[in-house]
Formats: sequence, structure tokens, C-alpha cells
Amino acid sequence: MVPTVLEAPSLASGAVSVSESTLVEGSLEAYRRELTGYCYRMLGSGFEAEDAVQETMVRAWRHAADFEGRSSVRSWLYRIATNVCIDMHRQVQRRARPMEMGPASPPDESYLGPMYPEEHWVTPIPDAKAGPETTDPAELAQYRESIRLAFVTALQHLPARQRAALILCEVLRWQATEVAELLDTSVAAVNSALQRARATLGSLSFDARPAPLGDADAALLERYIDAFERYDIERLVTLLREDAVQSMPPFAMWVQGAENIGRFMLEPGPSACRGSILLPTSANGSPAFGQYKPDPAGGHMPWGLQVLEIHDGRISGIQCFLSPLEPVRLFPQFGLPLHLDR
Repeated sequence: MVPTVLEAPSLASGAVSVSESTLVEGSLEAYRRELTGYCYRMLGSGFEAEDAVQETMVRAWRHAADFEGRSSVRSWLYRIATNVCIDMHRQVQRRARPMEMGPASPPDESYLGPMYPEEHWVTPIPDAKAGPETTDPAELAQYRESIRLAFVTALQHLPARQRAALILCEVLRWQATEVAELLDTSVAAVNSALQRARATLGSLSFDARPAPLGDADAALLERYIDAFERYDIERLVTLLREDAVQSMPPFAMWVQGAENIGRFMLEPGPSACRGSILLPTSANGSPAFGQYKPDPAGGHMPWGLQVLEIHDGRISGIQCFLSPLEPVRLFPQFGLPLHLDR
């Protein structure tokens, strides 16, 4: 049980300072969700974010005797998490989306190319594990903006310490003095890092910012599910923006344009998706679906996690993370079963 002295943490970093004796399991677990969101933005991988938070907890327990209460438990955990993320970032290349790796391809499966390892891609994260536990519309909108796949991908262009400064100051709303203490640097250095980070992000092209989803969008998603499960591609295309994109990590190929997406879905390979079932979930502040293809042995097997983006009443993006990307981890991470009997 979480001690009353450590109530649910706020977005600011001013949690109450506590002594080492309060570092009980509950007090650390109270921070797991927000640490997962932080580590995800740092690393660009839902899998690695969970691993980083677990390593943060292990290091916190291991060094509990070093905690002297001069800062909050929250600040202390973020310092550990930042060091863990920086250590992990040295071991992998910069993650990206297919759209950052090359131009759009014709709607022909011969352009699929090889499957790249998971560490090449920015991968999704469940909102249930990283989102704020709030119903405040402003906080939810800020979360959706700061966790969307395009923004997380852009963050990967920044050096690790610039990335940490930007996330802490502009996403989590820490003061520059607090970030300077966490990063063992000066306020001037933090402000300089922020300036460079903003300049880098400003040079990148972003997808349109997401608007809050309303009743009309819910109806749009219902029509999408119905069209996809019926494999009525003609109808499905009418739900897409003309400039919509579809990507399919672990393949670098991506397709742009509603008509091209429709053609590709009818190619011999992808048309094997006929008869699929979609189970709803949410990822990166966006509606998402676990897609299950018919299993030759009976029932339905996991095929991919679709993350949809909606703009102006139409679907603007279908990012489908196919099951070769860690199928045993991807679907359970979102609370989705590994097989459907129906």
C-alpha cells in the first residue's frame, strides 16, 4: 500500500522529500507509470521503456542507502532513469519510422524488401502504461501531443542530454533549476540545450497535430472496423484522407495516398488479411487495434498492431506494427491475447 506521504505524483517535480525508511515497494511503484512515459520518450521503444523502468527500480533498491532525502524520491528516480536511458541509448542506433527511411513506394509488395530488426523502429506504447491518470482535457491533450509517434521519432534526432532537458522542461514542466540539478549541470547549460533542441525539432517536418477525438471520430472508427473486417476496401478507402499513409514495420516500405493504400491491401500478400478480426486498444494517444488473421490451424492468430491517426474527420495514417516485431511481447504488452478461438 502506498504511504499517505507519497500520494499520486503531480506533473511538477515538487514531491515531498522523504527519508530512506519510506522507500517501500509501494512508494517506488507509484512512479512507474510516469517513469514509463519518460523513458519511452527518451528511447522510442515501448519494450525498452519498460526494461529501463525496471532497471531504474532495481538500481533504486540497490542504492536505497545512498538516498539521504535532500531531494524528492521522484527527482531521485528521474535521475536514475535518465542515466539508465543514456546508457541504453549508447547501445542502439537512432530509431525511426519507415517515413524517415526513404520515399513512398508504389503499392506493390515486390517493394517490401527485407525485414529490419526491432531496434530500427520507433515502436508503440500502451496508453494504459504511460498516460496520465486524469480526466482533465488539457492534460490529456498535452499527453497526446507529446507521445504521438511523429513527436517521439523527432526526439530521437536529439542527443540524449538535450532530449532529457526538452522532455523534462517542456513536457513534464520541470523548472530549469531542477533539471540542472538532475543533470549535474548549470541552468545556463540547460537553457542552451533547450535552445539547440528546439532548433533541431524546428528543422524537422511534423505530421499535423492531433485534435481531440469526438463522437464523430468514434463513429468513423466503427465504420473502419466494419469495413476492414468485411474487407470492403472500396468503402475503407472513403474513410481515408487523400494523402493518408500506411507503414508496416519491420518493413521499410510505406505507401502514400488513399487509392494506393486500397490497391496495396488487395495485393496477393496483404489480401491474406481478408477475414481478419480487430480488437480495440489505444497507443501513443491514438486509437489502435490488434489485428488477428485467420489461423490455418483454427481461430485467429496475431498479425499486427494498427495505430491510427485521425485528422479532419478522416484517417490520415495507419501504422501497422507487424507480428514479426516481437509478437510474444507486443500483443501481451497491450493486454491482447496471443490467439483467438473464434
